[in-house]
Amino acid sequence: MKRNGIRAGVVFGCGSSSPMSGSDATQPGPLAGIRVLDLSRLVAGNMLSLQLADFGADVIKLEPGKGDPLRHWQESGLSIWWKVYSRNKRSIRLDLRSDKGKNLLARLVPDAQVLIEGFRPGTMEAAGFGPDALLALNPKLVIVRISGFGQTGPYSERPGFGSLIEAMSGFAAKNGFADKPPALPNLALADMVAGLSGAFATMVALRAAEASGGAGQVIDLSLLEPLHATLGPDAAIHRLTGRSPSRVGNRVSITAPRNVYATRDGQWVALSASTQEMAARLFTAIGRADMIDDPRFATNAARLDNVNEVDRIVGEFIGARELAENLAFFEREHVTVGPVYDPAGFAEDPHVRARGVLVEVDDPELGPVPMHAPFPRLSRTPGRIRRQAPKLGQDEADIIKAEIAEEAGR
Repeated sequence: MKRNGIRAGVVFGCGSSSPMSGSDATQPGPLAGIRVLDLSRLVAGNMLSLQLADFGADVIKLEPGKGDPLRHWQESGLSIWWKVYSRNKRSIRLDLRSDKGKNLLARLVPDAQVLIEGFRPGTMEAAGFGPDALLALNPKLVIVRISGFGQTGPYSERPGFGSLIEAMSGFAAKNGFADKPPALPNLALADMVAGLSGAFATMVALRAAEASGGAGQVIDLSLLEPLHATLGPDAAIHRLTGRSPSRVGNRVSITAPRNVYATRDGQWVALSASTQEMAARLFTAIGRADMIDDPRFATNAARLDNVNEVDRIVGEFIGARELAENLAFFEREHVTVGPVYDPAGFAEDPHVRARGVLVEVDDPELGPVPMHAPFPRLSRTPGRIRRQAPKLGQDEADIIKAEIAEEAGR
């Protein structure tokens, strides 16, 4: 089945609860009528606007002459990042430093509900489009300002690269192994978390504008604060106990056992027995019911004190069996174990296929491109993929023509 270049069920399968199944991809989503002007660059803003676009918002990427730098994040010479995170969007070129670009933005703002920008604080003001100027053009506008450290504070004018945020937030200090350096994530984690939290904030602001008679506002979205908020109560732990988080590899400091273990065929499984009931079930399953009452393992605190021995016992059991055997065995015993997947393994998983977690979008340049289906799953108004990521400036003629007609009608 193929709709507007979108395939469901060709490679990855598409179950009945998939966002792509049983629905016309051309139908408007619940955010139809919301126009988003996206001036942002790279990941955080594109993740934010993607969430809105997947649910029907008209997202217009306002790109510089060479395009959003995300277009130039390439894998083997292919702009795969752009293809995935700019689906459902339209593109026009706009140079905010030129009079032509400024005039075009001024014409677009009155008909928009949301404007997203990710420049260094002060850039929009210098161009004549600070919040006061934008709200004068459109008092109902929701303005999302993305930066590394926020619009205020002594670090506000620093470049906000995600790697700096992942270091300064506390993430890197607790990530990795104790005998290795602090580990930065090998993905755009700070940007992704900010983008998702920014989509939520945007919907809150739109709701507030709707409920209060149409007043817009500014969302000050830093990369630092959302990522720090996901790290757990580290600040409280430090204040109340004097301890800072330590790097414990694949373990955690609050429960045991929790780790990844090698199988006989060179694969890996992840296991978490984070409740007393699950730990007892695990020990019984592997033939070590004696551990349930052993003072070294009888409580979570005791297991943490003796975590090396716990991991040795569990690891030897798993290491004596191949991956498939381990998974089948622990599923029968209702013990929480899962495989460590690479992308190929994830794509072939029967649950992923049945749920339609991945879909294919036929791209005119790259052919079928697998990507995540819209999420979360709404029963009545699901997100949909309606179109491929745009070429640079692809929609200029249509958007400008429509804007001229709109102005003539005002």
